Amino acid sequence: MQKHYDYIILGAGLSGYTMALRMARDAFFGNKSIAIIDADFNKGNDRTWCFWETEPDIFEEVVSYRWSKILVQNDTKATPIEIAPYLYKKIEGKDFYAFAKAELSQHSNITFIEAKVEDYQENGNEVKIQTSEGSLTAGKVLNSIYKPEILEQQNQKVVLQQHFVGWFIRTETPVFYPNVASYMDFNIPQNGNCRFMYVLPTSNKEALLEYTLFSKDLLPKAEYEEAIKSYLKNLGVSTYEITAREQGSIPMTTYDFTQHNTDNVLHIGTAGGWTKASTGYTFKHTVKKSKKLIEFLKSAKPFTVYSLKNRWTFYDAVLLEVLDKHNEKGAEIFTRMFKDGKANHIFRFLDEDSSYWDEFKVIWSAPKVIFIKAALRVLFRK
Repeated sequence: MQKHYDYIILGAGLSGYTMALRMARDAFFGNKSIAIIDADFNKGNDRTWCFWETEPDIFEEVVSYRWSKILVQNDTKATPIEIAPYLYKKIEGKDFYAFAKAELSQHSNITFIEAKVEDYQENGNEVKIQTSEGSLTAGKVLNSIYKPEILEQQNQKVVLQQHFVGWFIRTETPVFYPNVASYMDFNIPQNGNCRFMYVLPTSNKEALLEYTLFSKDLLPKAEYEEAIKSYLKNLGVSTYEITAREQGSIPMTTYDFTQHNTDNVLHIGTAGGWTKASTGYTFKHTVKKSKKLIEFLKSAKPFTVYSLKNRWTFYDAVLLEVLDKHNEKGAEIFTRMFKDGKANHIFRFLDEDSSYWDEFKVIWSAPKVIFIKAALRVLFRK
């Protein structure tokens, strides 16, 4: 096994593979030796990613389904929202991993190393990485291995979780609308939290249902599953087959992960703060941030000057502050955003591509008093 590489990527997940693909497609890195280290390159269908976009991007080839309408509701009378020119898209983990590995395997300068990363240390101009299969070194390291204890050991920034359990189900009778993604259905007991059902139908008898919360504390698994059962019962579904299951917990925080970057180690993905703080959405932000990071790497600037802060960081901090202090208001806040039956300005806002007019419309839709108080707390905490 080769012992030294120009770049080593720790973790073959969304951000690790996306960075590797962008490097493989850029001639600048054609003569650079690149290794990807992961404990398991056969993850299977361990997750589902969804995102909106107006034009095909780097992973269009593995998009498995598209929706032209979304539904956000806090009552039973909501009307599906047409989202053109956007489409809401779904990618399954197994397709993503297979696509990435197949393309990267065609590049002789890219090596896959299946091993558990045990530790790494920076020594001068290189990084020594200790793995379960031995040690190796790199000039630069892109680390996507997230350490929850980093957030657990700080108290300066609000930390919530987007946590969920999902069932892929097949019903005996038609019940779903295949062209409408139920983005946030708040027609479920809130129990003092921001709770909603996320429903992605792929036929009138098949869908992924995720019981999702934006809150601090996880629930016993049985509570998520009972909520899904209750939701199906309310839809009139009594007989169904669960074809697959998934669950997850994604940190929502404006904590500055870039402060842990060093001269030769840069954190990416959730470990680097690439998750959208106010929603927990990661896929589209990884696609965008990876593209910018490629240009940053080519500039040869020190990793310590890499920054993600922008005006949307403040907006995220304010919304997190509101959800932290008034978690029960989540349903009202998010349904008010979509109350005029339009989504495009909200998508641009969440993508951090919004104009000031877009931002004004989003802010104007929010409950004024609690948001002003939250904004003041965020400002004075800085």
